[in-house]
Amino acid sequence: MPFGLKNAGATYQRMIDAVFKEQKGKNLEAYVDDILVKSRTLEGHLNDLRKTFSTLRRFNLKLNPAKCTFGAASGKFLGYLVSVRGIEANPDKISAILSMPSPRTTKEVQKLTGRINSLGRFISKVGDRCLPFFRYLRSKKRGQWTSDCETAFSELKKYLTSAPILVAPTIGAVLSLYLGVSDTTVSAVLVDDIKGIQHPIFYISHILLNVESRYLTLEKLALDLLEEAVRRSPPA
Repeated sequence: MPFGLKNAGATYQRMIDAVFKEQKGKNLEAYVDDILVKSRTLEGHLNDLRKTFSTLRRFNLKLNPAKCTFGAASGKFLGYLVSVRGIEANPDKISAILSMPSPRTTKEVQKLTGRINSLGRFISKVGDRCLPFFRYLRSKKRGQWTSDCETAFSELKKYLTSAPILVAPTIGAVLSLYLGVSDTTVSAVLVDDIKGIQHPIFYISHILLNVESRYLTLEKLALDLLEEAVRRSPPA
């Protein structure tokens, strides 16, 4: 289909969803033209690949051999490192922050917050941890990298050296959602209890706007729950 049209991406995604509707969410994930076939065993993987190739032939879709990898135990998919352990942050994205010197200009702080946003789902209470950076950008007196900013930057780097691995939710499992509120942010983490140990699936955080910061605690919890529901809802 011709790209460049406003809704081309969404239309293409709907087509891909329809093509792989019998596999998606089970042994296959697909986003636009990126496809990941996932299996627990080598024998199962071969069967899953046969089903995928059969579907591709049925709808006359072709793969680019130069961009295909088969039988990999782990690999990068949509900017994340995916393996049997779960979903990990892209090491390149973490290194990009760890190697950064302390920002001194507005442009450098904007670059830092952009890199943080790409890792937000892996950072517990990212709004609280990075609040000084966002306050810097909102301030009318930009250009003053404060001691609070420097402390937050150092703590962020320390956290990223051992960022958690996110797991896929177990089919049929009862998940737990923990909500947290403060004067400045709301945050949440969705976890799966595996053999008595809780593993994170997804972190979210939202810095409260001026009006939102005056909400009652219960209203902040409701906002937190809404944020989680919106972010975790499948696309229409």
